[in-house]
Amino acid sequence: MKKNGLRAGLSVVASAVLLGACTSGSGEKAKTLKGEVEVKALDLANVDSTVNPTDDFFRFANGKWLDRTEIPSDKGRWGSFMELRENTDNTVLGILKSAEEGGNLTEGSDQAKAVEFYKVGMDSLLAEKVGISPLETYFKQINDIKDKKDLQAYLGKQEVYGIGSYFGIFVMADLKNSDVNALYIGAGGIGLPDRDYYTKTDDKSKETRAEYLKHVIKMLELTGEVANTADANAKVIMDMETQMAQSMLTKEERRDPNKIYNKMSISDLSKLTPSIDWNAYLNTVGVKGVKEVIVSQPAYMQEVEKVFNKFSMDDIKAYLKWHLIHSTAGSLDSKFVAESFNFYGKYLGGKEEMSARWKRVLAATNGTLGEAVGQLYVDQVFPPEAKENAVEMVQNIIDTYKERIQNLEWMSEDTKKMAQKKLDFLTVKIGYPDSWKDYSKLEVSDKSYIENVLNSRKFRHEENMEKIGKPVDKAEWHMNPQTVNAYYNPTSNEIVFPAAILQPPFYNYKADAAVNYGGIGGVIGHEISHGFDDQGSRFDETGNLKNWWTEEDYAQFNKRTAQLVEQYDAYEPVEGAHVSGQFTLGENIGDLGGITAAYFGLQKYFDKHGKPENIDGLTPEQRFFMSWATIWRSKAKDEYLRTQVNTDPHSPAMFRANGPLTDFEAFYEAFEVKEGDQMYRPDSLRVEIW
Repeated sequence: MKKNGLRAGLSVVASAVLLGACTSGSGEKAKTLKGEVEVKALDLANVDSTVNPTDDFFRFANGKWLDRTEIPSDKGRWGSFMELRENTDNTVLGILKSAEEGGNLTEGSDQAKAVEFYKVGMDSLLAEKVGISPLETYFKQINDIKDKKDLQAYLGKQEVYGIGSYFGIFVMADLKNSDVNALYIGAGGIGLPDRDYYTKTDDKSKETRAEYLKHVIKMLELTGEVANTADANAKVIMDMETQMAQSMLTKEERRDPNKIYNKMSISDLSKLTPSIDWNAYLNTVGVKGVKEVIVSQPAYMQEVEKVFNKFSMDDIKAYLKWHLIHSTAGSLDSKFVAESFNFYGKYLGGKEEMSARWKRVLAATNGTLGEAVGQLYVDQVFPPEAKENAVEMVQNIIDTYKERIQNLEWMSEDTKKMAQKKLDFLTVKIGYPDSWKDYSKLEVSDKSYIENVLNSRKFRHEENMEKIGKPVDKAEWHMNPQTVNAYYNPTSNEIVFPAAILQPPFYNYKADAAVNYGGIGGVIGHEISHGFDDQGSRFDETGNLKNWWTEEDYAQFNKRTAQLVEQYDAYEPVEGAHVSGQFTLGENIGDLGGITAAYFGLQKYFDKHGKPENIDGLTPEQRFFMSWATIWRSKAKDEYLRTQVNTDPHSPAMFRANGPLTDFEAFYEAFEVKEGDQMYRPDSLRVEIW
């Protein structure tokens, strides 16, 4: 599930897989704007035979590709995930254009709205003509603020449109009563990607803060502020955000669901922030009758109260103005779009140039009317056979997981029973939802792109608030069918695989089973493993935050995960930028458990269907591991990697490919890894959890 700044305190919501010529089975045709292209299941032209697979398997499997591939100028990284995403975007764009040109869309239908949203977004001349005029009403509301009562009224209004100042509210399953939707308050309101950017004292962090300050100044100047005023306001904004950031939980602390589950009454919330009349605020955002709220970071809310009392109202208004522009910049005219890209895309992300407008607008269209577009996508490009063949693979891997849990030496029978129960209750969703989302209440017009974006935010807000206190819709999907990704949701105990990821190199239903199990099989195992990682293991079979472990078993689990933390702490993709083993622990457990379950699931498949011969000199087991390395094929710029290790719970691709293999005995056997090889890890240091 997409996680934004306001949900940062609740990263437990869902865990995604992202990050993120051989004839091993037939190739698969992928549609693009330039026609169909052959996508090979496993391409030995990418292999660097000068590298020993026992020294650097990632480089061995992908070296020739790494040598000849240039990262596109509009990307900070490039690889299997991005290639498939690009092909899928081309396909979706072609579908939208065909829908528009075909003349068969019913006026006012969800699909017609998607086409109109995209069409208006692509009208760059209209964007330049409109400028920031649609925001003038919000600037006026900010300028009219005289006291805390006015401030509270504005905060409620801006929440409806997803502006994101100070904090945000949202609705999702109650972590301890997962059948019912609850109201949450999350920490937010900072412009840098994470609180650590404000607190670290190394030279790079200091440089980043200086660049951010310059960026805020430029953005304020674009709104019409004179240089001296913009400079003074930017410094105030930086001071305010720094004070708030220092009170936030670290990204590692946010991984503990018990730390972010703080249910309290409205009156208790008022004690944290007496400057806000919460009943009035909730009424403004369309929430009535709520008596309790779950506060992800109480200490942060207390700090917000201090900010309200420390800074002048003019200072607060400067901050509100900045976040209005910051949250809408990508949908405004070219000046704002370019300046936002210069800092977030170029400086932090390592991109040389901005993505084409069609890519940016298509992403927004998918984010706004994703299932309306997804319905067209599924109808045209997703074969039923792909779903049918994937079902057997999923079941084999689940059955493998059950067998492995039953045979664990470190886990007691009582805990094993609960783990097995969790697998029995696991829901699997493949391809697309059984029923499609209704966008009839979403207003899309030809007035301006930014107004359509704001309307879409209002629609999502109202749709979300409508769920408060109601039963959780377990049939709902949190990714669109055209999304190249997958996820596990602990509060629903479900694994979800959108149609778009069921393509090469992850999956080719016509191809060799070994390649498929090493690709999408590893992804399937990864998502199942999230149910038993450092976060998912806190939730029971019905999705409730509830301990189902004996004390001794949980100590054994933590002993093994501590080894994995130590292993990944040692990885340094860029000098001075280490992976945080604790922050990436859930994904690393997912990768290790995923490849293990997929490998033994493949053996189960062989038991039923027979084991194939070698292909191109590779055994089935070797093809399995080659496929695993292929899905993580990627190269990235240093700027991207620095930002990734600071903000992304997924380890960089080379460590996702190699890290689990150094712990997995089957890999040692497949490639005859021995002591002295760089991929070799002594038995005492090898981690085995699931």
